[in-house]
Amino acid sequence: MASGEQPLGNSLGFVPPLTTFTAIAKHFFDDPTTAVLSALRGVTLLNPSLLFDGKNKIIYRHPSSIASPKNVSVICGGGSGHEPGFSAFVGQGALTACVAGTIFASPSAQQVRACLSQRLPAETEGVVVVVTNYTGDVLNFGMGIEKARAMGKKVEMVVVADDVGVGRAKGGKVGRRGLSGTALVVKVCGALAEAGASVGDCAKVGRLVVDNLVSVGASLSRVHVPGRSLQEAQDEVERLGPGLVEIGMGIHNEPGCEKVKTDLPGLVKIMLAQLLDPNDKDRAYVKIDKGADTVLLINNFGGTSNLELSGVVTEIVSQLDRDYGLHPRRIIFGTFFGSLNGPGFIISVLKLADTGLGLGKSILELLDAPAEATGWAASVKPETWEKRYGQVDATDEEEKNDTRTSNLKVDPSVLKSSLKSGLDKLISCEAEVTRYDSIVGDGDCGVGLKRGADGINQYLEEVDIPTDALLSLTKIAGIVEATMDGTSGALYAIFLNALAANIRKQDSANTTDLTPLMWAHALGESLKALGVYTPAQPGDRTLMDALVPFVETLKSTGSTKQAAEAAKRGAESTKGMKPSLGRSVYVGGKGHDEVPDPGAYGLSQFLTGLAEAL
Repeated sequence: MASGEQPLGNSLGFVPPLTTFTAIAKHFFDDPTTAVLSALRGVTLLNPSLLFDGKNKIIYRHPSSIASPKNVSVICGGGSGHEPGFSAFVGQGALTACVAGTIFASPSAQQVRACLSQRLPAETEGVVVVVTNYTGDVLNFGMGIEKARAMGKKVEMVVVADDVGVGRAKGGKVGRRGLSGTALVVKVCGALAEAGASVGDCAKVGRLVVDNLVSVGASLSRVHVPGRSLQEAQDEVERLGPGLVEIGMGIHNEPGCEKVKTDLPGLVKIMLAQLLDPNDKDRAYVKIDKGADTVLLINNFGGTSNLELSGVVTEIVSQLDRDYGLHPRRIIFGTFFGSLNGPGFIISVLKLADTGLGLGKSILELLDAPAEATGWAASVKPETWEKRYGQVDATDEEEKNDTRTSNLKVDPSVLKSSLKSGLDKLISCEAEVTRYDSIVGDGDCGVGLKRGADGINQYLEEVDIPTDALLSLTKIAGIVEATMDGTSGALYAIFLNALAANIRKQDSANTTDLTPLMWAHALGESLKALGVYTPAQPGDRTLMDALVPFVETLKSTGSTKQAAEAAKRGAESTKGMKPSLGRSVYVGGKGHDEVPDPGAYGLSQFLTGLAEAL
């Protein structure tokens, strides 16, 4: 197996086929025409300075919003489905207008002519037309441009061809496709036009950006277009299959250059090699040396969560530093040039070249220039990027201050074996807890409990357990705080910290063995402390339905086994119980009649395992 590759279960995109089919084929709009027109109208609602020509599907700036109508106009366009590109790039400091086609189809030459002749300031010095390198776009915009030139207008075309996924051999005469690097070209040309540059300079710098730009995409699936048959979605599942990612995927559902089974580091390694390897004669379009000034753009295809995309950024930046000695001057992140709900991303690397236009007109300064376009997301100021931030002492103060010891003793072997028995039982039922929580909640309860259990188990394996009960309990409380999130994590952390405080209250000058009754007293007081932060009581269908019976039975009998049995009965009693607290309250249906409360069930399993080892 090659470096970076993983078995199927750990590889990218491993989801059951039916899940994939259902997810990518569901839309809020069934009619693609309605979807496109509604989206274009929405752009004008998000930016009141814009207007919408519905007949020609043109978004353009209101004449009164243009302070210098003689300045060069910059337009762009293409098929819809790439939002926010291109319509949301219209605004001050970016595009003057945009022409939209139907989904994944170029606008017509008539639409382009209408934009050039009717939707730009009459006084404009000239027009720069930014077009992605797709045959339909080049031809239709080209016809519109030639018509405008015949009418005496000064028009320049900048064709964006930044894709390296299709190399020289496959690209042939067509050449490289246009990808998310288009956003950088639009931003630079728009900022330069706003600064009053000539049409020649705007076009020249736009082409300079293209000449120094490389991009490559990867996706876990093609997309499903609204209005298309569900069979297309099923066909896509069978075409790519689980566990595979497609590298070089285009923005119009075009196939990529290869399908691989790999993890994220392996995927990024392949993509960066296609972008930056000078020895790849088929793809080495731009020579970017170690230490070169660059801008990095990470573009969401449209269906990748921000959580995952942020993790992708971390991996890309790490490998750029480690393998290529590159430290981008700017990192731009978000959805700029999408492909509907595509579950993928595009990496674009721009080498900063000299524009020759002097101060204020470098590529970096033009990218940093303000823009009133909702599709351009770059909120971090240039000064913040350029400032050098010194190191800070990130040492955890709590780690510096050891917990005070006590004279309350436990048998370390008994503590370890009983805890491990309970934790292992809890871990073994994670899938069951998750299933219960998927029915009545958000499905994260089992994972959260397992995360905490794994953390405590690791502590038990790696550390010699002290005889001081308080030291171990305080450490375990800290692990729960660090590893378990959500409501249950907070409840357990509060309870365990209160338990440590109440154990300490029973400390004395003499060495004392902690008895079950001493534990029971501390547990009872800790329940009172927990009551300050939550109104939950037995009968509310929460973990309290297991915890309270356990504590009360332990206090009355001193028997851990009887207490665990009481906790188990309490958890079972929640089946059919109507929830009063927690996320279950908001979940419809009759799920609470079918399964016990996940938190109570998980806790009862832990307590059962604990008691079995004592």
